Amino acid sequence: MSTHKRRLTRRRVLGATAIGVAATGAAVAGGTGLLTSASAAGFGHSDDGRNFVVDTGAGLVFKVSKTTGDLTSLVHRGKEYEGYGGKHSHVESGLGASTVTLRQSGSTILIKAVHGAITQWYAARSGQNNIYLWTNKADASFTATRFLVRLKPGMFPNEGSDSWIEASDKVIEAGDVWKRADGTTHSKHYSGKRVIDYDHIGFTTGKVGLWIVRSNHEKASGGPFYRSLLRHSNDKGAGLYEILHYNQAQTEPERFGLQGPYVLAFTDGGAPSSSLSHDRLDTSWVDGLGITGWVGKAKRGRVAGVGLKGMDATYAYTVGFANAYAQYWAKAAAGTGAFSCKGMLPGTYTLTVYKGELAVHTREVKVTAGGSTALNSITISGDPSTAKTLWRLGDWDGTPGEFKNAKLMTYAHPSDGRAAKWTGNVTLGGGDAAASFPAYIWQGVNDGVQIFFKLTAAQAAAAHTLRIGVTDAFSNGRPRVTINEWVSAVPTAPKQPSTRSLTTGSYRGNNHTFTYNVPAAAWKTNAGEYNVLKINIVSGSSGTAFLSPGTSFDCIDLLA
Repeated sequence: MSTHKRRLTRRRVLGATAIGVAATGAAVAGGTGLLTSASAAGFGHSDDGRNFVVDTGAGLVFKVSKTTGDLTSLVHRGKEYEGYGGKHSHVESGLGASTVTLRQSGSTILIKAVHGAITQWYAARSGQNNIYLWTNKADASFTATRFLVRLKPGMFPNEGSDSWIEASDKVIEAGDVWKRADGTTHSKHYSGKRVIDYDHIGFTTGKVGLWIVRSNHEKASGGPFYRSLLRHSNDKGAGLYEILHYNQAQTEPERFGLQGPYVLAFTDGGAPSSSLSHDRLDTSWVDGLGITGWVGKAKRGRVAGVGLKGMDATYAYTVGFANAYAQYWAKAAAGTGAFSCKGMLPGTYTLTVYKGELAVHTREVKVTAGGSTALNSITISGDPSTAKTLWRLGDWDGTPGEFKNAKLMTYAHPSDGRAAKWTGNVTLGGGDAAASFPAYIWQGVNDGVQIFFKLTAAQAAAAHTLRIGVTDAFSNGRPRVTINEWVSAVPTAPKQPSTRSLTTGSYRGNNHTFTYNVPAAAWKTNAGEYNVLKINIVSGSSGTAFLSPGTSFDCIDLLA
């Protein structure tokens, strides 16, 4: 055996406490550290010249580049899963030349990759088929924050709305939305889930599964209802994402600091263990690893609320917490509205109560390290549904869920063959008018949708306020209304995401209510005669078809 091989073998058995390379790849080594008796057989690390090689002792061997910090190999039970298109798995779009070091602490191996404002960490624990990851981003020098796991083609079934076949599907928008011959649309954007809805995302063959278990997203942005890339697959490969900040349909400024852990986990085909979920994961082993920015359980706090008064039993309620540095949320119990949010960084937060996705109450709350903040019952004060109306189309819940095509739009393009026609006027008072009203209106697709309704003579003798609630808008689209012969002024455009959203699976923007003070002279006064409300989308911008200015609707009503 050569001297070099003997050194590698000894390094694998003993487990050096610190091994590092600079961006040039020059090796730096030092220290010793025996593996604990609890370590699994085969657990350890080595150096193949280009990569640090980590064997978890449980059937998973992975490699991290010593020069870039990329995850360059994922071998599970002898089969390679990693890489496609000549690229490897990495934070952002790849960091490039980085300073990469390895350190072992008992039954944990920790790899650190540093490039400018981003530090990426990988950890392996003896006997586990998991890789624990953290991302620490200090500033906005990188435009996004994500980790992308790239997987070889053919490892998992290529199916679902976030899959496509490049050999036969046709691109219909921006190089990332595809249409199949059967009329269905597919895109990496069409995973169809809000952050609050999933704990993990991944692929399975039934015999082997590969998953990303998401972090708590405390340094992410967008809140509990944000939708972004989760996974994709095609005939050339597949990907799994942990998105921490992404400009697509983003409603919040970026947060900075350490995010994680999130976990890359192999299973025997089933879902990952619930013990890996962010709210159950035991992270006591992380406390002594020296991960920059890590705040352990003892230095975090909790908020607990007795309940919510004034809830609508039809809807689920969520309590969110946010400031410039962190975000959290908790589901309120049905019936009582009781809630509890733990593991929070100390600070003062804006507490927001959401009915569905609509903010209906806010207040401030302070969190202290190691403390628990108790809140008495909160009385909801801002639900627009409590106002008396002459009629209402849809309901105030912050989503277009009651309207035509709304649910399909979270996992399909508006041109999808499964979508009902976007045109269609509605008449109030007969049947389910909301189900016939389009969830979205675009200037270049279905502009001028009309709502027909009747008023009594007494109602027509008075002025009334029309409210139109929207959830998002593209290209500054907003509704200008005509009621019979009366035409409203052009409303000011509220702040909304500047990127595509209505065509990429998200209706989530900044919920906004437009109000129109309609004079009594606008109404039809003849008994039984229909009034006609016409909605046109106006904007200072332009575009065509589904990329023309448009907006998504929450609710429309006429106050008494």
